[in-house]
Amino acid sequence: MDLSSTCKLSRLFGCFFTPLTCKGCVALVTIALFFRAIFLHSFSGYGVIKSNNLHLILSPSLHLESHEGIRGDKFLEVPQIVWGLNNQKIAFARACLTARMLNRTLLMPSLSASLFYKEIDLLHPISFDQVFQYERFNSLCNRFVRLGRYSDLGNQTRKYDLRKGSGRKWTVERDLEQLKQSSRGPIDKYQVISMAGKNPFLWHDHWPVKDYARVFECLVLVDEIAKEADKVVSKIRRIGRKLRSKTNFGAEGSSLSHAPYVAIHMRVEIDWMIHCKKLEQRSRISQICSSKQEIMERVGNIVGLGSTAIVYLAVADSLLNDSSILDGWKRGLVPFEKKKLGVDGIYKKHSYLIQSAIDYEVCSRADIFVGNSFSTFSSLIVLERTQRVIRMGITSSCGIDVRWPSYAYNIPGESNGPQKWMTNMSDSNLKAISYGSNAISC
Repeated sequence: MDLSSTCKLSRLFGCFFTPLTCKGCVALVTIALFFRAIFLHSFSGYGVIKSNNLHLILSPSLHLESHEGIRGDKFLEVPQIVWGLNNQKIAFARACLTARMLNRTLLMPSLSASLFYKEIDLLHPISFDQVFQYERFNSLCNRFVRLGRYSDLGNQTRKYDLRKGSGRKWTVERDLEQLKQSSRGPIDKYQVISMAGKNPFLWHDHWPVKDYARVFECLVLVDEIAKEADKVVSKIRRIGRKLRSKTNFGAEGSSLSHAPYVAIHMRVEIDWMIHCKKLEQRSRISQICSSKQEIMERVGNIVGLGSTAIVYLAVADSLLNDSSILDGWKRGLVPFEKKKLGVDGIYKKHSYLIQSAIDYEVCSRADIFVGNSFSTFSSLIVLERTQRVIRMGITSSCGIDVRWPSYAYNIPGESNGPQKWMTNMSDSNLKAISYGSNAISC
């Protein structure tokens, strides 16, 4: 007798009995699975998902890591995000990843238009969607993290205030345990969990660099700001084409349609020098601060840079009237900052945050970028450029010429030039990005 024609599930269970016996066996197994699923579903420490009409039981730890889609009816609220542009980007990403761990939608937070420790009387909240594209973010980060609006909340919203711990006794382990407890049980029943206390930038970090990179890739500037950056980049390339034409740099059949440029995030302002000197003393690391002369010399020694290049200097406004930053460069390197470039008017129309976003874009789009590996601004630019290179199938810039190369001028490299720099995407957290020497050399 062909058992498969009368008992198709018999092979799955290793059932080679009579059809009647097999049918009874299958019935008993089905009933057992049904009551098992109902029993385990009653425990809030376990996650239950449906697949092909069978309940799959997930352990509590896996439940935190598995996301078939972020819940749209449960939300996380965080305090206003402050400080510099890239500190705010890190804080925002950390808030997103916290919401992801809780399987909640992050309520769109307010950013800060100015540096609060410098302009406390001018601190103005600015909505996330005035800087970055809201719909585009949710589209690019679909099924990874989710952003929501306060208008998504119901009229009878139940909110749970969750205060982050502080001080030395509030360890990474205690913080993680608090998040795990908040992802289930009575707290999870609230529609909104409101995180009270510290700025998310100061929260403990529980996520790998690659998760942060995933969030950063979803941050796309609104058209108004992107167009301002377009104007600055176009002006740099237009001057570059003229320079190449005058010096015959485009001879031997090369096209003048694309004039490459070098962008340098030049940290030599007084408050930075004071900060980095103290950082060197505390960390006992000597390769953090760099003088103007050291930066100029190392950039001039970049292997393969060429005899002529436009150099855009991303500097603090306090240095725009310091002509010395434009003097002393190696012959063939033609430096410009926003004032000499004639685009300072574009920047002056905007708040500090928007000005930083424009400069970030100008540096990110450069053919060569040179920065300080202990600067958050420089580090996030290199992370983004590393992602581009990785998408091309390249995991190391050692020994090869890659598109969008980056360098750290505070660390000596080949031929006394700056060290080649790619972000270590395998790091277990973002500590190296937030004030750390994460420049990778050969």
